[in-house]
Amino acid sequence: MEILHSVILIMHILAGVGVVGLVLLQHGKGADMGAAFGSGASGSLFGATGSANFLSRATAVLAAVFFVTSLGLSYVSSSRPTRATSVMDSVPAPKLAPDVPAAPDSKAKEIPK
Repeated sequence: MEILHSVILIMHILAGVGVVGLVLLQHGKGADMGAAFGSGASGSLFGATGSANFLSRATAVLAAVFFVTSLGLSYVSSSRPTRATSVMDSVPAPKLAPDVPAAPDSKAKEIPK
């Protein structure tokens, strides 16, 4: 179960970093005006509108993966067997002094009532 948790956690972190990176790579709505006046977007790798479609679809896929891994992590974490642990379980027991019996001539037994 620990291996499954680790795999899902790694996928979750990678999907989160991927979503952040893809969102930062995308152009805002104001970038369309620059492309209209010939900023050279038609010579890009994906064509004039291909990069916007590719990046938005890739962002949507990674966001879905992020959502699914979030649900998976919550399920795996809640289905683990819980151990009753306390902070006091890790503290060693104090060493007590050995019981020393009172001397026979001691006046400790003569307590007035």
